[in-house]
Amino acid sequence: MHDAQHYLHMPICHSHYIECPPMGLETLKIDDFQLHASTTKRYGLGAHRGRLNIQAGLYEDDLYDGAWCAGRDDPLQWFEVDARRLTKFTGVITQGRSSLWSSDWVTSYKVMVSNDSHTWITLKNGSADLIFSANREKEIPVRNIFPTPVVARYIRVNPRSWFNIGNICMRVEILGCPMPDPNNYYHRRNEVITTDDLDFRHHSYKEMRQLMKVVNEMCPNITRIYNIGKSQSGLKLYAIELSDNPGEHEVGEPEFRYAAGSHGNEVLGRELLLLLMQFMCLEYLSGNQRIRHLVEETRIHLLPSVNPDGYEKAFEVGSELSGWSLGRWSNDGIDIHHNFPDLNSILWEAEAKKWIPRKMFNHHVPIPEWYQSKNASVAVETRALIAWMEKIPFVLGGNLQGGELVVTFPYDKTRSQGVTREQTPTPDDHVFRWLAFSYASTHRLMTDANRRVCHTEDFAKEDGTVNGASWHTAAGSMNDFSYLHTNCFELSMYVGCDKFPHESELPEEWENNRESLLVFMEQVHRGIKGVVRDLQGRGIANAKVSVEGISHDVRTAADGDYWRLLNPGEYRVTARAEGYSLSSKKCEVGYEMGATRCDFTISRTNLSRIKEIMEKFNKQPIRLPVRQLQARRSRERRMGT
Repeated sequence: MHDAQHYLHMPICHSHYIECPPMGLETLKIDDFQLHASTTKRYGLGAHRGRLNIQAGLYEDDLYDGAWCAGRDDPLQWFEVDARRLTKFTGVITQGRSSLWSSDWVTSYKVMVSNDSHTWITLKNGSADLIFSANREKEIPVRNIFPTPVVARYIRVNPRSWFNIGNICMRVEILGCPMPDPNNYYHRRNEVITTDDLDFRHHSYKEMRQLMKVVNEMCPNITRIYNIGKSQSGLKLYAIELSDNPGEHEVGEPEFRYAAGSHGNEVLGRELLLLLMQFMCLEYLSGNQRIRHLVEETRIHLLPSVNPDGYEKAFEVGSELSGWSLGRWSNDGIDIHHNFPDLNSILWEAEAKKWIPRKMFNHHVPIPEWYQSKNASVAVETRALIAWMEKIPFVLGGNLQGGELVVTFPYDKTRSQGVTREQTPTPDDHVFRWLAFSYASTHRLMTDANRRVCHTEDFAKEDGTVNGASWHTAAGSMNDFSYLHTNCFELSMYVGCDKFPHESELPEEWENNRESLLVFMEQVHRGIKGVVRDLQGRGIANAKVSVEGISHDVRTAADGDYWRLLNPGEYRVTARAEGYSLSSKKCEVGYEMGATRCDFTISRTNLSRIKEIMEKFNKQPIRLPVRQLQARRSRERRMGT
């Protein structure tokens, strides 16, 4: 027997029994080569696919399928995890197979442990083998906690019964705490430790609100809390602003936003924004020049929880049991992220009819009337987001999602009807690709060619970025709406394979994303900026700023200031406004960070002056005063006319 085999018989005092966190099958901390099985139906259903919440490909018999499935259906089958070190195992979580076509799940199982993978001990209930009840359907995870924790290196799940018209298929997570082992190189190599002293835990709605208040009290001069509206159940949608002049738009200073949690069960983004807000406050106070520069030169808005109703549902059952979809939608069943008006179709139809720019512009596409009616199925959260997006002149935004490791950029809807995947670039494709890469390339895992795919797509081959429509088409996304209706370039960051990572994973996830979150914010200072003024020096609101060769204009804010994200290069830029003559100039964007200043002064046209005078007199011919009229008539009589 192995030297450490005696550990298997060691009772662990129940009063000190603390449930261990997941070992990391779902988060990919456990490598493929640590997973083994008795038999396998085929490669796409191998042991490496037996991970909790893993998603299948669209087609049956895909190379990437949605579970481990045994090659035979009998009670001798097993799924094994090699922890690679002594581990205190405390429980198992199981799911059935992710599939649109098949119904496969295990209804009961035994658990066995070993230190050498030869001698196996079955967990007992007295003298009898312990039988755990498993799943009743394929999606809802079921957790079984062992009556007494057990220490070993290997653990096996041995299915005893399964759905009567299905096969032995499982997705699994193991709960386990590694035992102290200072000599274990493998474990140390995989450890990521953070030095940031932050509040690493999942926060309920009340706790989130309290944490925002604490940060506001710590940094009252650079923070402001406000809400953009309410959720369907009446919870306020809280945002926090970081700026050296909170509450005010400063001329020439760009506005940036991060939003998270539009899918309430994708909770990592929410926690990352709460960590970012704490980190920026603390670093600002300690004199970190990079953070001070960001806060002083940018107005930053963080909206951690777009869908607090959905989050509360997922939070209630916890990180491993919420499954893939519980809490995703708003309270009235709406997917908030894809609930915006489809402006793509409106723009593309206008382009086909050659209406641009005579009848319609290539930007600030108006929201259709039907969408604004009370009967439209629009979530109150979506309406609140739209009002927020229209009120503040945002330049750049990111919305944090979960369940993948990739950054997506518009368009999210395919141009060809009925096509589910198709590259559909915006006129600003090169800028979007740079913005996406700025986040992905600074993330610890996104561009790592050696990392395991989360589910079915190898995005690392694409530098961790993808055009949304070439992944899967979606009409009415927040990204497309933001680009077509406002000046703001918006991207989606899918920040982790696990939508709801265990609390113990948060420090590592923070380390994975921290630099990316900062670098992406800094991109708001890339391109050109300036003010469009009249001859008296007053800023002109709503003036159009066009870049030659890019069929997408931006507009000036209320004070006449504008920002135009551009990659390095030389551009011919034109400013125009109704009633003014246009003005063009060359503006150069360098490689160093900091937008190039490009101001415009434009003068009124003669026609606009005449129109203004006509407006003043209600469009009537200008009437002369009576005395002037009489003098003119007597003059005309004297001259005999």
